[in-house]
Amino acid sequence: MAFVPGVDFKNGSIEADIAGSPFPGSRADARGFIGINFRSQEHGARTESIYLRPTNGRANDQLRRNHSVQYESIPEFPWFRLRKENPGVYESYADLDAGAWTKMKIVVSGTKAQLYVNGSDQPCLIVNDLKLGETHGQIALWAHWSTDAYFSNLSIRGER
Repeated sequence: MAFVPGVDFKNGSIEADIAGSPFPGSRADARGFIGINFRSQEHGARTESIYLRPTNGRANDQLRRNHSVQYESIPEFPWFRLRKENPGVYESYADLDAGAWTKMKIVVSGTKAQLYVNGSDQPCLIVNDLKLGETHGQIALWAHWSTDAYFSNLSIRGER
């Protein structure tokens, strides 16, 4: 995680251009995880996160495609718990191309977050029950250690 200095975010929008893909020589199940954490507290020990799995976006397996974008809330609601307890609710499909620049916009209001990809008018992921509740905290850019990750054009609009 790379924390954005001087930001205390509650509601608003976070936009960035991101590009991610597995490092050459990564394991076959590497997906290129890359995203944005928000309302982070305790240096990321508690955080809301929305991220992309770029290699899933154009996979030849529909179930894998359905796991292209993901929400999780650390520490109590990691992705695997949310997937097990609520299949299909906290992840969905988006057309992603590994390594290509992707516009990512997260809109947060109260306990709701929406993810928009590549300038779409409609969100590809809607979270109606952010697990940390109505709180505030830092914003961080995040990528899995196996991901070659790039971030550009970060824009944050919002309130504390």
